[in-house]
Amino acid sequence: MNFQQLRAVREAIRKGFNLTEAADVLCTSQSGVSRQLRELEEELGVTIFERHGKRLTGLTAPGRDIARIIERILVEKDNLKDAADEYLGFASGRLTVASTHAQSRYRLPGVVTAFREAFPNVKLALHQTSPAQIVEMVRDGRADLGFATESLSRQSDFALFKAYSWWHRVVVPIGHPLTRIEQPTLVDIAQYPIITYEEGMTGRGRINQAFFDQRVTPNIVLTAIDSDVIKTYVELGLGIGIVAEMAYNPQRDTKLECLSGNLVPPNVASIAVRRGTFLRGYAIAFIQMLIPGLSAEAIRVAVENSAEIEVVPGH
Repeated sequence: MNFQQLRAVREAIRKGFNLTEAADVLCTSQSGVSRQLRELEEELGVTIFERHGKRLTGLTAPGRDIARIIERILVEKDNLKDAADEYLGFASGRLTVASTHAQSRYRLPGVVTAFREAFPNVKLALHQTSPAQIVEMVRDGRADLGFATESLSRQSDFALFKAYSWWHRVVVPIGHPLTRIEQPTLVDIAQYPIITYEEGMTGRGRINQAFFDQRVTPNIVLTAIDSDVIKTYVELGLGIGIVAEMAYNPQRDTKLECLSGNLVPPNVASIAVRRGTFLRGYAIAFIQMLIPGLSAEAIRVAVENSAEIEVVPGH
């Protein structure tokens, strides 16, 4: 048994049992991957994969258990090198953060600036993507940290750190009729075309639920993943916008007005780490910069136990 065989199993699963794609990741041939899988099954005396002819179609019952063990082994292999570098005092490395556009654009700039000053020898990679893709990147090790509002809290294999709460805001062109209503309601807003986020992005589920609870059907005419895109089309008069509060800046968005009131329940943005991961000191520092008052020990305990924790200053 060797690591090449274990990686072949992991990549075959990640690539939906497509051995050609798994071979591309492993820089080998399809026949080479197939051989490694067969050799491992023969050594273990257990069939890991279901097959239809030569094609893999899924995992057998024992294969599902073996796949989980293989994933833990490969995670610990990566942890060995990280732990050695940490204890040797190497202040260099790479940190990959997967984040939604809203968090990367509006919340992370100050944190990234402080991080670069504190750790100039660490290469920082920011990946802007969807919440669902963030989950996959953290789970399969392509990202060390995930930062988003949606999806993360539903993952039992993640340690979760609540970063902050935020609200949606309704933005309209200057002089819009809604600005003459002291406390506009969702019923008032639903009378106009609405531009907001795509499904699954930046708290869109909360927006849908808020309208549903009021038994109101919103007239959503345009969706986007980018807050700046939403605001651009609101400025053009195509509708009113529902955006994350951090996306509205009265000094910058001079053609827009923000309506008062919290019409949609608050959202919680969180940092996620895959359970069992060994976090380098600089990764812990990044989390602490985003969540002041969270101790390194609390972070390590949470990652070891996959616990969702509240921020308690001084702990």
